[in-house]
Amino acid sequence: MTDRVRTLRDAAAFVDRAGLALVFAKAGVPLPSLHEAVAGPDARWVDEREDGKLAMTPDLAKVWAWKDELAEARLACAGKHVRGWPALVSLTLLPSLYALTGRAGGPADFRDVVLPPLEREVAEAVLDAAPADALEVRRAVGVRDARRVARAIDSLQRQLVLTRAGTIKREQGWPGTAYDVLPRRYRVDRLPKPDEARAHLAAAVLRTASELSSADLARVLGFTRGEAAVALDRAKSEGPGTRRALLPP
Repeated sequence: MTDRVRTLRDAAAFVDRAGLALVFAKAGVPLPSLHEAVAGPDARWVDEREDGKLAMTPDLAKVWAWKDELAEARLACAGKHVRGWPALVSLTLLPSLYALTGRAGGPADFRDVVLPPLEREVAEAVLDAAPADALEVRRAVGVRDARRVARAIDSLQRQLVLTRAGTIKREQGWPGTAYDVLPRRYRVDRLPKPDEARAHLAAAVLRTASELSSADLARVLGFTRGEAAVALDRAKSEGPGTRRALLPP
């Protein structure tokens, strides 16, 4: 994955090849990032304008827009789905990640688990009126505290209840991030068993990581050390051919 990403179509292909990627690289996390794929590993984040103010570099502006455009076009699943970090998941690998939630894969399957009251209300509001941004969610649940609602939305993304769905433009200010219920936006009803799902995920990470230990895998994907060791051994057992076979069809 050395070719630079130059278009939205390239970005979608990058996510498809990676299976699992971060939007922005994070030190110590063995996952590729869209930003590095666009701008390279040592790229600047900001440029100084003639008036002395700082502005996003053109490459950063592309990535900032593409993360939403990929989600809006359903070219990739985008959200804080990997340990709360902004991430991109290929639609092929998504059922394996979702399988680890323990839920069935239906649009309202969050009702089958215990959620804090505000998170349940937020999930119901988005189920009822998606795509919805944080402002619309606050109005729907009757909570003015933007930070409380933002924390609930972030938590629901980590649990793969909510996902990004593009942006919502308003007459004033920046566009708001739109959210949808993940298993309504994407089909995840054909779920592998958890051990198979962990092997799929390990194979995807191993395919893009130069080095990967079971501790690395556990830290990135939230596996126990034992689960990570078993999944990694399975992915490594017969080399690249086996890793390709372990990836979901």
